[in-house]
Amino acid sequence: MNTNHLFIKFGSFLASIMFVKAMYEQYLPYRWRNSISSILYRYIYQFLSSFSPYHHITFEEFTGERFNRSEAFTIIETYLSEKTSEKARRLKGNFVKDGKDLVLGLADNEEVIDEYEGVKVWWKCRRSVSRSQSINIYPGSNDKRNFKLTFHSRYRDLITKSYMTYILEEGKAITTRKRQRKLFTNVKEQKGATSGRWTLWSHVEFKHPATFDTLGMAEAKKNYIMNDLVRFSNSKDYYDKIGKPWKRGYLLYGPPGTGKSTMIVAIANLLEYDIYDLELTMVADNTQLRRLLIETSNKSIIVIEDIDCSLDLTGQRSSMKEEKKVKTSEDEKDKVKKVLKDREQVESKKSQVTLSGLLNMIDGIWSAVGEERLIIFTTNYIEKLDQALIRRGRMDVHIELLYCCFESFKVLANNYLDVKSHPLFETIKGLLEETKMNPADVAENLMPKSLELDVDDCLENLVKALEKVKLDYQ
Repeated sequence: MNTNHLFIKFGSFLASIMFVKAMYEQYLPYRWRNSISSILYRYIYQFLSSFSPYHHITFEEFTGERFNRSEAFTIIETYLSEKTSEKARRLKGNFVKDGKDLVLGLADNEEVIDEYEGVKVWWKCRRSVSRSQSINIYPGSNDKRNFKLTFHSRYRDLITKSYMTYILEEGKAITTRKRQRKLFTNVKEQKGATSGRWTLWSHVEFKHPATFDTLGMAEAKKNYIMNDLVRFSNSKDYYDKIGKPWKRGYLLYGPPGTGKSTMIVAIANLLEYDIYDLELTMVADNTQLRRLLIETSNKSIIVIEDIDCSLDLTGQRSSMKEEKKVKTSEDEKDKVKKVLKDREQVESKKSQVTLSGLLNMIDGIWSAVGEERLIIFTTNYIEKLDQALIRRGRMDVHIELLYCCFESFKVLANNYLDVKSHPLFETIKGLLEETKMNPADVAENLMPKSLELDVDDCLENLVKALEKVKLDYQ
């Protein structure tokens, strides 16, 4: 009888709940119902959480209004990919170049267990889609990813101090060990293969054998440049002390074929930096230029080659308005209008990056985005550049690369022919002093064209090439 009475009461209680729910959904507007539900859920969750012995820490993927990818998120992602991939049931896989290695990572909403000093913790990779109605400049960037760490409250100090320090050190060590340097180029906006975010950069694996040892350049100049670069890479505290962003500008100038591009590669190999090859003609405007800067990584080189040809940065663009003022006959006006219209259409497709926008990227407010960066400009004609662009403080080091001298030739001869002295060296020295030949042409003449050619043949080829250049100058 008591049991029947209990069931009757429980049934009446459920019926009352169903009645209240029906009235709630029928008479309250959706917006009110949604707000009340959110409030109830929050308080119920807080109430139940007060009885839970577990704590949670969330690490978001992006910080600072989504401009910067969180370093903590990246390190945790690297650590979990290495340490827990064998324990996870659902993984994301990706092949690196040539398909030699499979890179594994946690799938979205997958949970794994890690253990530290006998204590178990739970990691979960979560992805959610924001319902915000705001407009974001990054298409598809409303997807939010984070890592959720769960642990027992009695181990709070161990996890927040010792364990997180261990994660930081291990993640950085794994990153250093597996780091694959990349060569980037800017493209039309595309979706990243691994991150799922839209990006303006595309990349390939960067492997190039050029070093300062193989660079055909006088030893004194070579040592000066190398010392400056190494000093820069170790100067974080110094730049913080003087209140300047940790960056440095290099201007490489000189005739074609004198080794400007090769020097950039040698710099990247010396410092182990990534290279971002920025093609300004592909950049729509100053806003897109800032986005490109934001998406570059630390420990990188931003390169703008042949900057005198990339954009008209001297303020000498022809004015369409002035052309429209030219007096023409009535018969010619229609033709002129058509020509001007066609030219305006072509002009509208060109990059709208301005000199002030580029200067702001180099040493303005936006130059403080990121750190440990080199900005390198190259040009064949330094006299064509606006002085505001290349003054000291923006381009801190000016390096002139000249035609091949005898000291440069000796480096090239040693690299290409494994020879440090030869009877023809004196002849070549005299010819180099009387002629102008760039290091690229010297190297081409030193390179054996067949298996039958020996050192004597290659050096004689160079002598003949230099004598021909000498005759052409005369």
